[in-house]
Amino acid sequence: MGWLGIINGACMLLIPAIDLKDGRCVRLRQGRMDDATVFSNDPVAMARQWVDAGARRLHLVDLNGAFAGAPVNREVIKQIVKACPSIPVQVGGGIRDAATVQQYLDIGVQYAIIGTKAVHDPEFVRRLCEQFAGHIIVGIDAKDGKVAIDGWAKVSELSAVELAKKFEHDGVEAIVYTDISRDGMMKGVNVEATVNLARAVRIPIIASGGITNLDDIRALCTVASEGIDAAITGRAIYEGTLDFAEGQRLSDELSKR
Repeated sequence: MGWLGIINGACMLLIPAIDLKDGRCVRLRQGRMDDATVFSNDPVAMARQWVDAGARRLHLVDLNGAFAGAPVNREVIKQIVKACPSIPVQVGGGIRDAATVQQYLDIGVQYAIIGTKAVHDPEFVRRLCEQFAGHIIVGIDAKDGKVAIDGWAKVSELSAVELAKKFEHDGVEAIVYTDISRDGMMKGVNVEATVNLARAVRIPIIASGGITNLDDIRALCTVASEGIDAAITGRAIYEGTLDFAEGQRLSDELSKR
């Protein structure tokens, strides 16, 4: 059991995703900005809903920022952090420099997720970990095992495992691993690929992409001891195929067996 599991007393922490596009809460299919479903025009109220349901952490993504290369929805993120002071918030999307990390920490964000920049400049991650120790997470998005960048618009030749190993000794808090072929598609989580990555590095893994129902929670909890400390869920909790509170209760229950 890694640091997330130890802190939260569960074999696997379930983290609701709030993806922000034009100030609204949306979900994309396979990362396509032109295939977005709007679930709420009030992301702050949505954040409160998940906290009330038992969320112990929130995962926010600035989708506009991911494509623009700089924060676009920072004001909404600030409002969410202010409205949910009792739990940590992690933010990704468009974080390409230390100044942006500092700005997010200044408004109360606990963790900054570095994605595209981590692929292009792994040394940047090491410098951030030195400057902001304990606050840096790396996001690795992959398709068929290869790393996707620039808001998932491009797929590189670099494998997810190769990239993850570059950060092994940098002090990264966790890696958010997303199988983009499954993200938003309600096809189930790619347990095999997630486990392979977790076994390859000592950095805690946060699974993402494809979580659809309680069976996915059971499957991930079965392999949580490999180093999978948390799982992010999005479309499933918005469309109702997964009850968030029930999912976290199941994870907690399985950790006691």
